[in-house]
Amino acid sequence: MVYDCLMIEDEVPLAENTCKYLNLSGINAAAVSGVEGYHEFIKGNTARMILLDINLEDGCGYNLCRQIREETKVPIIFVSCQTEEESILLGLNVGGDDFICKPYSLPILLAKVKAVLRRCSVGDDRIISFGECQVNMEEETLLRKGKPVLLKRMEMKLLLYLVRNRNRLVEKEELFKEVWQEAYVGDGTLNVHIRKLREKVEENPSSPVYIITEYGKGYMFRLAKEN
Repeated sequence: MVYDCLMIEDEVPLAENTCKYLNLSGINAAAVSGVEGYHEFIKGNTARMILLDINLEDGCGYNLCRQIREETKVPIIFVSCQTEEESILLGLNVGGDDFICKPYSLPILLAKVKAVLRRCSVGDDRIISFGECQVNMEEETLLRKGKPVLLKRMEMKLLLYLVRNRNRLVEKEELFKEVWQEAYVGDGTLNVHIRKLREKVEENPSSPVYIITEYGKGYMFRLAKEN
């Protein structure tokens, strides 16, 4: 599953309260308590940003940040009661993008999280995340729960076109012309490809939440917009 925010924090009540607040505010958040929890999390999930404590139950946040930086450019905000200048500078120098001191204001934390997510959306539009999936528009690949999903050539072309034109109705005639590059392909062919895509990206293909049918008109790839 793709989360907006992962909190790595060994103070469990604090992590639970923070994630509850973020979730109630429309941010899909999860929490783990340490290094081992992070490695378990990434086996089947991804996060668009990370809130990282320095003192973890089974390791050091600085070292974990260095490790994460070797694998991904995901934004990392350190959250710690270590407010000395040296601690803040070290966090930024090992790869952190920002530093929030404990105790923190939940509304201010929320504002910082939303700002980071907005920058992610604007700055890296080649990777689109939804539900359990990630589409790399540049490499033309699909991941679900972090694992590659094999699509046939026309299935991938159709998915990329719908995602690129997300949140607007794409009429069938447009899909015939732009995806198949033919004036008329046939509703049957299009319907089969839509059904196969739903089987690969929707949690419940019979009740889709992303690839939506506008009966008699076409399809819309529905993706929630950032607030």
